[in-house]
Amino acid sequence: MPEFDAASCASLVDSMTAIAISASEVIRRSGRHSGVRLKPDGSPVTAADEGAEALIRDELSCLKPTLPIISEEEAERAKPPTASKTFFLVDPLDGTREFIAGRDEYTVNIALVSDGIPILGVIVAPARGMIWRGVVGRGAERMVLSSGRALPPIAIGVRRRPPGELLVMVSRSHLDPRTEAYLEGFANVQRVPCGSSLKFCRLAEGAADLYPRLGPTRDWDVAAGHAILAAAGGVVVGPDGGPLIYGTADLRIPAFLAWGDRANDFARHS
Repeated sequence: MPEFDAASCASLVDSMTAIAISASEVIRRSGRHSGVRLKPDGSPVTAADEGAEALIRDELSCLKPTLPIISEEEAERAKPPTASKTFFLVDPLDGTREFIAGRDEYTVNIALVSDGIPILGVIVAPARGMIWRGVVGRGAERMVLSSGRALPPIAIGVRRRPPGELLVMVSRSHLDPRTEAYLEGFANVQRVPCGSSLKFCRLAEGAADLYPRLGPTRDWDVAAGHAILAAAGGVVVGPDGGPLIYGTADLRIPAFLAWGDRANDFARHS
């Protein structure tokens, strides 16, 4: 059983939501062209990424001083603490390319991982004024962000896929040949290009059916969305149908399939 259960996570979700909202304000104030540079892997980073991460790390350290924090930009500078059973995973600005380009498809992602499993996730889309959050075993919610404050939550859940229809979320910036080939095995596919972890949120709120990513990505890109989708009734697994493992030495997820309707065995098509 995970070290943190659903009841203990419920006491954290409001605090984590408030932290993500504060990070969104940092991003908004920073501006999309401030301090832009390329990291060694060729991906962009901005002053907004770094400012949001600094705030989130400070606030999470105050919230739970004993829990390690693994975050994207800090992981570039120092080896993260992957040995702990329970830790926070943070992507302070997921979809930096979309942010720089002036699109609204970027998010703040904060997850709590226990025993290699994301059990709590919060995602804020600052430019859209939306929040999604979920605790596995207690359900998922969507909230509107208005004037820096979250309005009362609305419960969300995945949809049962209508016969003859398959709405698939695909990456706007990272659609790889293996994923393209995988999608060719399905009929009546309608693709919905999107950046960042918003793809998980669309599945969780019942607006799409499948999100395949058969190229590698990092733990912090996936964990918060994984938790929210699982809380909403969906599933995220490896291409073979096995579980994803977070907190490995390289903090890398080789590939995954995320779907809303558990009745559809998408894994067998891999």
